[in-house]
Amino acid sequence: MTTRIDFGRSVLVVRSRGLTARVGVRSVVVCVILLVAALAVAVLALGTGDYAIPPDRVLRALVIGDHRFDRLVVWEWRFPRVVLALALGAALGVGGAILQSVTRNPLGSPDIVGFNTGAYTGALIVMLVLGGGSFQTSAGALIGGLGAALAIQLLAFRHNVTGFRLIIVGIGVSAMLASVNTWLVLRADLNAAMSAAAWGAGSLNGVSWSQVAPALVLLAGLVAVLIPVAKWLPILELGDDQARAFGIQVGRARLLLIVLSVALTATATAVAGPIAFIALAAPQLGRRLARTPSIALAPAAAMGALLLVACDWIAQRAFAPTTLPVGVVTVSIGGLYLAYLLVAEARRN
Repeated sequence: MTTRIDFGRSVLVVRSRGLTARVGVRSVVVCVILLVAALAVAVLALGTGDYAIPPDRVLRALVIGDHRFDRLVVWEWRFPRVVLALALGAALGVGGAILQSVTRNPLGSPDIVGFNTGAYTGALIVMLVLGGGSFQTSAGALIGGLGAALAIQLLAFRHNVTGFRLIIVGIGVSAMLASVNTWLVLRADLNAAMSAAAWGAGSLNGVSWSQVAPALVLLAGLVAVLIPVAKWLPILELGDDQARAFGIQVGRARLLLIVLSVALTATATAVAGPIAFIALAAPQLGRRLARTPSIALAPAAAMGALLLVACDWIAQRAFAPTTLPVGVVTVSIGGLYLAYLLVAEARRN
């Protein structure tokens, strides 16, 4: 198999046997800058804490590992948290990008539509009703997110799901599930309710290597499924008639993409709880930086990774030695972004 790369004025064209990909040069540059920034924040996060380690010793511990205690602190205590922050942030960014592209609406985010709320409902049922452990809670969150997506899909279905109807129905389902969540917490005993509330804030506290491998394997599988169908997204944004003209079965394509969006979001929720606003903000911020005509997955993933690892670092250090759930920081920052987005959309309309 041969591969050839051609540089145009602003487009990078990769040609291989049976495959041609066109990538904006600016998008590549933006992704590289965002990833470098995310890795720089990750190194800072690995070195900050009660036992501070300078960045050069962090890199030495990662590569050489000649200082045993540095290696213990970096690899065993802090590295799982940073790896999950990068991976889950990218997953949330891609999940939000898919849903915003399918609905053709910047508010079409899994946490706005209600998928996160459904995942929280599934986790609460396992934690407070069935008395399950951490693995069962993660499975319950995944099932809850997919169940909420199915309910929203069925309620919004009329020939095909339209973006605006999906968002409105999702907000309604989210409100009903939120009331169920409140009832589940209120009827539980105090200790269980406090644990459920802490999990519901979205936190990477206490994650370990035992959670990293399953999450990365599941995300890798979802990405493998997404890669061949990602080409449908810009075509679907042109409208259903145009998409059918290109030979796409619109209903099936949209359903598969929504399932992938929910699965990516629910995986992150299953590991760390419902982390709000990363899926909402990352695709739009990545799009504005890359100046792409439509939602692009790579900038959304890179921006999501940077946002989550940076917010988690802030959550650890802002009120040290008290560590906040990362969801508290993302809600604070995301609320400002949501207000800006609503004002911008109102002015545009």
